[in-house]
Amino acid sequence: MRPRRAVRSARLVLAAVAVSALAATATACGPDDTSSADTSTSPTASSGKGGGSAKDGSSDGSGSGSGSGDSTGKAGTGAGEDKNAGKKDGYGQACGTNDLTFTLTEESQAGGYYLVAAKAKSGVSCSLDVNTPSVSFGSGAAGVASPVGQGGEDPIKLSGSAVAYTGISPKSTNTDGGVQFESVIVSVTNDDPNPAELKLPSPADVDKPIVTNWSTDRAETVPVIA
Repeated sequence: MRPRRAVRSARLVLAAVAVSALAATATACGPDDTSSADTSTSPTASSGKGGGSAKDGSSDGSGSGSGSGDSTGKAGTGAGEDKNAGKKDGYGQACGTNDLTFTLTEESQAGGYYLVAAKAKSGVSCSLDVNTPSVSFGSGAAGVASPVGQGGEDPIKLSGSAVAYTGISPKSTNTDGGVQFESVIVSVTNDDPNPAELKLPSPADVDKPIVTNWSTDRAETVPVIA
């Protein structure tokens, strides 16, 4: 039978061994835990880098899209300019009254009449598709000039210095008197929305007025009743 001191000493030795073992275990676990912590933060850091790449990629994509849009816009502008180059409103179309400028002069032939010269405005090229102008003194039916069928070229093209003429006689009767007017209304068609009102050199007595066709020869536009 062992003495009590020996038994106690043996217990102390075992306790010391157990403490040493626990310390060794704690020491061994320390690096593993640190490694585990590093590993757990590593995906986060990697994710951060990945997010940065995705952002950069998005920025590059946006830049490319913007550049493409600018290039397309410039190309479209150039095409539009080429397509419309040299074009002018009214070019090569039927003349409207507002496409023309008019000059009225008083002539003494055939008892007196008005010679009207029409020219296309600057930059306009058009044609007089209707051979006889619409002419009236005032707005009443009695002031509407009747065509006498003289002259006439159909159609007459006007541009630059080209001129078309028409002759207007305010009075075709041999009676005295008539209704006085200070201007005459001229348009290329009956329904033209922009008729021209031409001032007369002096008030005219109007009674059954007449008008000739358009012609490039002014000698053909002396209005007479056959």
